[in-house]
Amino acid sequence: MQDHLSSRSVENTIAAQKYGIGQPVVRKEDDTLVRGKGRYTDDLNLSGQAHAVMVRSTHPHGVLRKVDVTEAKTMPGVLGIWTGEDMVAAGYGNFVSRMPLKSKDGSPLLQSNKPILAVGKVRFVGDPIAVVVAGTLAQAKDAAEAVSVDIDPLPAVTRAEDAIKPDAPQLYESVPNNMVLDFHYGDTAKVDDAFAKAAHVARLDLDNTRVAVVAMEPRSGIGVYDKARDFYTLHVPTQGVAGNRILLATLLKVKAEQIRILTGNVGGSFGMKSVNYPEYTSILHASKMLGRPVKWTDERSGSFLSDSHGRASEVTAELALDKDGHFLAVRVKGFGNVGGYLAGVMPSPLSLGIAKNIASVYKTRLIEVNIKCVLTNTSVMGAYRGAGRPEANYFMERLIERAAEEMNIDRIALRKKNLVKSAQMPFMASSGLQYDSGDFPGVMANALTAADYAGFARRKKESRKRGKLRGIAVGAYLEVTAPPSKELGKIVFDKDGGVTLITGTLDYGQGHASPYAQVLAERLGVPFEKIRLVQGDSDVVHAGNGTGGSRSITASGQAIVEASDLVIEKGKQAAAHILEAASADIEFSEGHFNIVGTDRGINILDLAKQLQDGQNNGGPASLDVDHVTGDIQATFPNGCHVAEVEVDPETGTIAIVKYTGINDFGVVVNPLMVAGQVHGGVAQGIGQALMECVSYDESGQPVTGSLMDYALPRAVDIPEVVLDSHPSPATTNPLGTKGCGEAGCAGSLSTVVNAVMDALAEVGVKHINMPLTPERVWQAIQQAKSKAA
Repeated sequence: MQDHLSSRSVENTIAAQKYGIGQPVVRKEDDTLVRGKGRYTDDLNLSGQAHAVMVRSTHPHGVLRKVDVTEAKTMPGVLGIWTGEDMVAAGYGNFVSRMPLKSKDGSPLLQSNKPILAVGKVRFVGDPIAVVVAGTLAQAKDAAEAVSVDIDPLPAVTRAEDAIKPDAPQLYESVPNNMVLDFHYGDTAKVDDAFAKAAHVARLDLDNTRVAVVAMEPRSGIGVYDKARDFYTLHVPTQGVAGNRILLATLLKVKAEQIRILTGNVGGSFGMKSVNYPEYTSILHASKMLGRPVKWTDERSGSFLSDSHGRASEVTAELALDKDGHFLAVRVKGFGNVGGYLAGVMPSPLSLGIAKNIASVYKTRLIEVNIKCVLTNTSVMGAYRGAGRPEANYFMERLIERAAEEMNIDRIALRKKNLVKSAQMPFMASSGLQYDSGDFPGVMANALTAADYAGFARRKKESRKRGKLRGIAVGAYLEVTAPPSKELGKIVFDKDGGVTLITGTLDYGQGHASPYAQVLAERLGVPFEKIRLVQGDSDVVHAGNGTGGSRSITASGQAIVEASDLVIEKGKQAAAHILEAASADIEFSEGHFNIVGTDRGINILDLAKQLQDGQNNGGPASLDVDHVTGDIQATFPNGCHVAEVEVDPETGTIAIVKYTGINDFGVVVNPLMVAGQVHGGVAQGIGQALMECVSYDESGQPVTGSLMDYALPRAVDIPEVVLDSHPSPATTNPLGTKGCGEAGCAGSLSTVVNAVMDALAEVGVKHINMPLTPERVWQAIQQAKSKAA
């Protein structure tokens, strides 16, 4: 027996070295996805299904006089057409924001209460007016084109600053001046006093450009209604099935128990698929009326109109400093564009998200954030990777660069002077949040070394010889992750000897299966390869807050740890009965329950099998656990990124030639997964910084409605991203993790823009708003030359 125990110990050690926490384990799902065996929503087809196509407004604003479906209903294959009036008659709810925000006068957030389909007015190009259902997709498209829509055009407004003016077109009678929220955070009197006493004030007008999500997988859905059970099933890509079921229930006006959400593989979301959309209620209604499944899949052109967009704010940011360069206060005032209606978490990313993150890694004494959130005749806005975090850090880092230039202080020295020191942890930030851990000076020092910041002058000279302008910049960042929420940790021992882990976060590209299995394997000693992950069925996933806000490994990780502890406790009781010992004499280690001081014991999987076979001897009937945590606290991932760029002054083109990032994500469960997440975030930050921008013309028509008009970064635009870790484990969760999913955006946005501005300083360019396209850069260079002449 001793030899057996010794052999088992060696096996467990080898498994821990390969699959334990901290190991770069490849994604479990890669083999399936790379071979094209994944199952996305549009891959699914149900027997007898019909096909839906949406009729959308081609006007940005107007009175909806009539929707004539007479001709369309007579076309071949048409099964039914429903309009906004039909949805109202069916008693469905309206879209609202679920954020409990208040304006600075204490009044609650004003809701737009948009109906499922347009009634009375249309408010943006793409506003859904009717749903057409036919036997085939081609038939549905033909009939949709035959629907006659009578709209009296009204003046439109697309900029938030213009929409708040007294003479601006009003989108909703219930929302005066189109302002849903006058958000304010901070002590105005104290901030004003700090600015009045400041030796210097740095000020910038900054655009946080509107971006389209452009997920690889378009939105899709299949709605199925079971009349006998009065039950709805929706196959749909989401970021979490439990929360989406609750949201859908509020729209359908039914109990959540009457709905099942099923999500297969999801091809990207970045926040966009976290909410419900008009199409989903529409196809469920059509299924109810027709008694058959109804399928809808968006096309790329439709996605640009109907998917939620991200970012979209215009602010004036100010930083007050004393004569020695200490930060006294930061103030951000401006406008946030919430689009044609409120839904999901809006307008939190444009308001509260700024207030929570603007302090960043600095010991800024005071902050004030005042953002007027305004409805416009544009597509709906929503969360987009970071949701307030990247832009808040961008505002701060741009201000620091401006202050350093104007005060003739070295920009690195200015940052170091104001960093929160590790000895000050836990640190109460001016945002009202307490940072539990972090070594911000250490992170920055490592970043400067890894990027060879000291050798930049030599590289700049080399670039100049080739006629290029070279710039370098540092971008420090800190994020607060998703707010406190509960999470599901459900562990089921299967009859085939495997273990099923069920949790409420949802993988839409992150690669949850491997790191979650690493945590479970280390806690329970079960083989990594025997662990299955289930996230996409609301009949099984009855709780959880979904994936978003960089919460997954912290939330599901804590749920796994707590559920594992409960399994171990049940296992001790069960093993005590089977081994005929007192439960106090049972110890658990490396997947085995043993009687203390003896060689008698039982493997956890063998124990689970005996219990399944009824051999519990009066103890627990199974080791299965269904556990919901208490509120899991937010964490504070942080880091420092360094970018180097070359600018061609003759064309304005930009090449990012060097990129380094040192990050503090606390305990890193799987460094391979983390690197992938950061790489993706950096790419999206580069996209917003250099090329992405959703645009509308003066009449409110979108001019970036396809990938011919909307630029996305390609492989050639993304440099090699060199990453390393400088972890300070979080003290607020048992794994010590901090989250990493959105950090790349927060680090790259400011770093890339500041690097370009550093390069252009040589020719006298002071500031360019995003995106820094070749045209904008070239024009700025020409204007600087004209001023200098």
